[in-house]
Amino acid sequence: MRRDGFAVILVFGTSHAIRAEHLLNRAEVACKMIPVPRHLSSNCGVCVRIERTDVDEARRVLEQGRLEIESIHET
Repeated sequence: MRRDGFAVILVFGTSHAIRAEHLLNRAEVACKMIPVPRHLSSNCGVCVRIERTDVDEARRVLEQGRLEIESIHET
């Protein structure tokens, strides 16, 4: 598995993306809300981009915040 670059966290709606971004920022995990990449979904929507090296920490933070995620994709 490559450990450089970015990963995107797909969630079930815009409000979930906003909450994910808030939880990750509070935990000092660098993130940015971006449009969902077209190759992942043709639906309109947003996701949260993080560094690949932060995937495990982001998953932990979101689980502790009881935020359900759809999936995480490394890009």
